[in-house]
Amino acid sequence: MQEHGHDHGHGHGHGHDHGHGNASEKRLLATLLLSVSYMGVEAVGGWIIGSLALVADAGHMLSDAAALALTLFALRVARMPPDARRTYGYHRAEVLAAVVNGAALLAVAVGVLWEAYQRWGSAASPSGGAMMAIAAGGLLVNLAGLGILHGADRSGLNVRAAWLHLVSDSLGSAGAIVAGALVWWKGWSWADPAASVIIAGLVLRSAWNLLGEAVDVLMEAAPSHVDTAALRSAMLAVDGVTAVHDVHVWTLTSGVVAMSGHVVASEGVSHAEVLGRVAGLLRDGFKIQHSTIQVEPPGYSEGEVHP
Repeated sequence: MQEHGHDHGHGHGHGHDHGHGNASEKRLLATLLLSVSYMGVEAVGGWIIGSLALVADAGHMLSDAAALALTLFALRVARMPPDARRTYGYHRAEVLAAVVNGAALLAVAVGVLWEAYQRWGSAASPSGGAMMAIAAGGLLVNLAGLGILHGADRSGLNVRAAWLHLVSDSLGSAGAIVAGALVWWKGWSWADPAASVIIAGLVLRSAWNLLGEAVDVLMEAAPSHVDTAALRSAMLAVDGVTAVHDVHVWTLTSGVVAMSGHVVASEGVSHAEVLGRVAGLLRDGFKIQHSTIQVEPPGYSEGEVHP
């Protein structure tokens, strides 16, 4: 904790668990290899038997694989140290990867919906038994992936996104199994495009949530778990603080919250003490490790020149 010439105090803390991060990367890699191994089986099988639901599920698995690969790349890039130009480092690589993932998911969902619309009135019916068998394999692969990711750190935006992808893909595979059963049992050819629409809906929901979180970070919105009004009130209640202004809270990347603000100190109170109390409040009360606090004397104006 230190105080500089212009009453700028900086309280920084770095609590990144690289060991846990590496373990999560290994789990992501294992899940990626598992998804890729079955994705081709589902796509080719769906194409051969003419099942749009299986092709849609394979497309979803493709987006999962791309998301996992991009996540692994982003996690590695994010560990690169800051330099003179990118003083915050490369943490935002994870957020940019999330935007690409979300856009890819949207494209997959729209393509599946269009194909379902084209096929809705078709009398062609895939083999229900083959549909169920292939979709059951996809469900097992997704459940295995969820089991692998269960022990990973899901506080990160992309790791959590990978988990959500697999959850929605598992539901999609289950939907394809039900559609296959209806085609096999009742001969309802419409069950196949209907299941693909449900799967596309799951993909759209995942994409919307993922993009919403990523855009919030890029727009430097305050993270949802930080109540900025409560934060200002708590800072104002700190002993020796008479006013608080220019408070900004934003997210560098998942789990890394930054804050800057100005506090006016009471007459005769040590600025170093005020700085320590405010930084401690932010760290312990609001879990903000990266804070920059400017402590100002009464009547201070930034527009004036002070010796």
